[in-house]
Formats: sequence, structure tokens, C-alpha cells
Amino acid sequence: MTETAAIELARHALATGLIVCAPVLLAGLVVGVAISIVLAATQIQEFTLTFLPKLAAMALAAVLAGPWMLRNLVTFARWIIAQTAHVGP
Repeated sequence: MTETAAIELARHALATGLIVCAPVLLAGLVVGVAISIVLAATQIQEFTLTFLPKLAAMALAAVLAGPWMLRNLVTFARWIIAQTAHVGP
């Protein structure tokens, strides 16, 4: 495996990882910011209240985006398998 192929593999793996986890992370970010704004506006000092809504939003995002995430991972796995045919001594 050449350095170029290794760099391409690492780049593709990082891009796929970021793309796959983005919906779940964005759901947690949006809900966390929204709840923090509400807590700041009402001057409630209990920041443990953000945990359950963020967890629920992230789980919902994972369920809704699950098939899309799985398709991306399968596409990446197929690309990896196809790349192994090009690896030589």
C-alpha cells in the first residue's frame, strides 16, 4: 500500500465517520442550546435538566437517520473491500 492510498483511506474513513455521526451530534447540540437558552431566560440554575431531553433527541435522531447512516457505512465498507483488490506487493 502506497502512502497516497493510506492517506486516501484515512481521509475517507474520517469523512465517513463525521458524516455518519453528524445527525446525532447536531440533534444534541440544537436541543442543548435551546434548553440552555430557556434555563438562562428563566434563571433556573439546574443544568442537569438538559440531560434527558438531549438523550431523547439524540436517540430519536439515531432512529430516524439510522437507515441513512447504515447506507453510508455499507458504502464505505464496499469501498474498502474494493480497495483491497488494488493492494499489491
